[in-house]
Amino acid sequence: MFRIQRALPEGYSDAAPEELARRIAAAKAALGSRLLVLGHHYQRDEVMRFADARGDSFGLSRMAADRHDAQYVVFCGVHFMAESADILTGPGQQVILPDLNAGCSMADMADVDAVEEAWESLARVTDVERLVPVTYMNSSAALKAFVGRRGGAVCTSANAAAVLRWALGPGAGASTRGDKVLFFPDQHLGRNTGFALGYTASDMAVWDPRQELGALDEATIKGASLLLWKGHCSVHQRFRPEHVTAFRAEHPEGIVLVHPECAHEVAAMADGVGSTDRIIQAVGGAPPGSTIGVATEIHLVKRLGDENPDKTVVSLDPLVCPCSTMFRIDAAHLCWVLESLLRGEVVNRIVVDDDTARWARVALQRMLAIT
Repeated sequence: MFRIQRALPEGYSDAAPEELARRIAAAKAALGSRLLVLGHHYQRDEVMRFADARGDSFGLSRMAADRHDAQYVVFCGVHFMAESADILTGPGQQVILPDLNAGCSMADMADVDAVEEAWESLARVTDVERLVPVTYMNSSAALKAFVGRRGGAVCTSANAAAVLRWALGPGAGASTRGDKVLFFPDQHLGRNTGFALGYTASDMAVWDPRQELGALDEATIKGASLLLWKGHCSVHQRFRPEHVTAFRAEHPEGIVLVHPECAHEVAAMADGVGSTDRIIQAVGGAPPGSTIGVATEIHLVKRLGDENPDKTVVSLDPLVCPCSTMFRIDAAHLCWVLESLLRGEVVNRIVVDDDTARWARVALQRMLAIT
């Protein structure tokens, strides 16, 4: 998705880190309880030090919704996260994203026009009344609304299994709710969850939105239980089986923890596969002296090492690639939005229109009811 972030005014980009930290702290103190700063786990330390709460995208959005006194919610994350916060917060709250260019490459791999087109194509070869759309939390508000309108649900990496069981499990009466799921935008989360639920490779097919009928034939579409959108996380796709092999060769007693956005061949070699929060819990619960190789974003991996000094925590990817869009949020942008608020100017506000928000909320509420 194309967004435009205007250049920072003079005095921000060239300010020293110590000066920015002082100004951010002063602005936070002046704004008091009217301000809530949220920090996603993948953010830089220079930003996270000022977060009032840190966590995953949906958890942070729910925290914002519970803080009714917070007039300004500054979400240090990416665009779809700020949208979710705007959907869940009240009318007296305003959500701000410090840098509008902080998007998500995975979320952008499935736009609503492409999904609508896929749905129409599928309707020509299968019964879409029996097709349940499920979108990962890492998607736009428009896609969450699409799912809400068509009887589907949102999922997170932590509850994807429960949502897929709901989608393909018993519905009203004796029949199942659906015969198949269209899962987007991340094929790897869908595949790993499908295998965990007992589905086989023959039960899954990848839908390529750039190809006619998803590059699939009618028989394959009708036979698949899980149609997986051809999307991925640019960070998690970097982890390869050879990274696990190299880690185990160096650390025979080491523990391998993998995020489910990684490819299945990597997840199959891990000691544990789970969401960001589950990885954090697993590292915290590992025996002292453990060496742990983690397949997820480097800022979180480094923070886990810093916060668990009795263990050695390393990235499985030797090139330690950060999430480039998360990385756009820095102290300079955070300082700018906070000082703008002090001047009475709300910059970079994220607003989801009422109709989209209403249907997206339906999809989110279904998820909460399921889990």
